[in-house]
Amino acid sequence: MALPPRILIVGGGVFGLSTALSLSKRHPESKVTVVESSPTIPNPHGSSVDTSRIVRADYANAAYSKLAAAAIHRWRSTDWGRDGRYTQNGLLLVYPEDSASAKEYARKSYANVRQIEGDNVTFLPTQADVLSVVPAYGSTLDVAGGYVNWGSGWSDAAASVRYAKTLLDTEGKVTFRTGDVERVLYDTNGAKPKATGVVLTDGSTLEADLVVLATGAWTPKLVDLRGRAVATGQAIAYMRISDEEQRELENLPTILNFATGIFIIPPRDNLLKIARHAYGYRNPVEVPVPGASGSMVVSLPEKGVPVPLEGQDAFRFALRQLLPRFAEREFVDTRICWYTDTPTGDFIVSYHPDHEGLFLATGGSGHGFKFFPVIGDKIVDALEGTLDSELSKMWKWPEAAVPDEEDFDGDGSRSGERRAILKDELAKTKKASRSSML
Repeated sequence: MALPPRILIVGGGVFGLSTALSLSKRHPESKVTVVESSPTIPNPHGSSVDTSRIVRADYANAAYSKLAAAAIHRWRSTDWGRDGRYTQNGLLLVYPEDSASAKEYARKSYANVRQIEGDNVTFLPTQADVLSVVPAYGSTLDVAGGYVNWGSGWSDAAASVRYAKTLLDTEGKVTFRTGDVERVLYDTNGAKPKATGVVLTDGSTLEADLVVLATGAWTPKLVDLRGRAVATGQAIAYMRISDEEQRELENLPTILNFATGIFIIPPRDNLLKIARHAYGYRNPVEVPVPGASGSMVVSLPEKGVPVPLEGQDAFRFALRQLLPRFAEREFVDTRICWYTDTPTGDFIVSYHPDHEGLFLATGGSGHGFKFFPVIGDKIVDALEGTLDSELSKMWKWPEAAVPDEEDFDGDGSRSGERRAILKDELAKTKKASRSSML
């Protein structure tokens, strides 16, 4: 269907930029504006500013496997993956002896990706089989089995965001504005409130016929998503390694432990990255209810905070399982990366049922980046009402809210404490630091 003449995309991250690219090609008659809170893209506080993101078709859900395969094709064969933006090093998925759920997820994922990658995927039923793939990890590797997919890889996230922004700048069809969006602006004279633009924190407004919120973990401030999506902070840490260690590890596959959610991406520039795909930290903040009276408490990102001691301890425990010689090495940097989690781990790519002219492209749930080259096409399909039925069903606005957000199970690959509050964990870290100095 035809789209309206003025489209405003809020958010210059993966979903926002990919949507802008697709709109500029498929609806060149529409005036598209992207408003981003940061004067630079990528936003230094966004989720896709890191050195690396896993690019995989390894899913227990076949629909995501299929979509990821289409994205991987573009990472491999087009300019998206050139100039170091994509490295195909393989992905090793492992599970310990005592985690039946992790083994089951791996089994389903193996079956799906084997249909896509064929002989690129090898089942590894024992620890010895796993070690044959990553001998540098050593015989103390505490896993029971897994599989390796040599068709997977990783992408330089920040470089990829800059690449997408450069494409849009070169085309010159999309206008960029810098501003922090305070709220969505509505016309309330009709049967339903209609989004007519946004109000920025400086009091200025941007008007549009269609507002697309691609605002990631900041979305719960702009739309009431209680019980439908929640912002969670995920732990990332880096340690310095030697030239010899760099040569030893840089060409190995990424390793992901389904039971702990811990993954280690091969190092670059003498930095080893370890991260955790977990239930994450919550950061409760009281904000006004969007479009209504009263206030609500939702989790929102907290900028510039380090990983609490709990997360660092989890990393050291995982390193003792995987790379024990690094377990006590100092972390040279840690950061919190913010997800927008949904109860099932599915995206929300849908018109809002109660507000005309308002569309959401969010709920990345920590696995959206890999779809960068193709997700915009799917979002525009949804805008047009032509998204295929399987994805449409998965990504529709969740009709029922989950009563307790702690019951967000995701796709079954999460780990860690379900009720961790960021400020509480940071306070514990500060207390432990004081005690160690006494």
